[in-house]
Amino acid sequence: MKKYVMAFLKRGPNRSQDSTTAAQLQKGHLDNINRLAESGKLVLAGPFMDNGDVRGIYIFNVATIEEASALTATDPAIQAGRLTMELHPWYGSASLPLILPLHKKLEKQNVAD
Repeated sequence: MKKYVMAFLKRGPNRSQDSTTAAQLQKGHLDNINRLAESGKLVLAGPFMDNGDVRGIYIFNVATIEEASALTATDPAIQAGRLTMELHPWYGSASLPLILPLHKKLEKQNVAD
């Protein structure tokens, strides 16, 4: 077991962007997720499948809220106010950092199918 920070992504106060800007922010948001995952700082992320105010979760591979807050500040959707983050210290399985390498392996196998 080890310390992480769990983040709940929520609808932000500024969701009035036109469709082109919203699409650009979403692309930047996804690019940022991939960058954080590649760096090892983000071990799990995903959207909720309903249309509620809580849009998704992150689990950061950091020990403090301050570290996670600095990472969330790099997200274009958060910078634009389209999303906000609610951060909580969390104690979970030490195996979570193994998810990304396993995901990549399974993803490659699925592409070959």
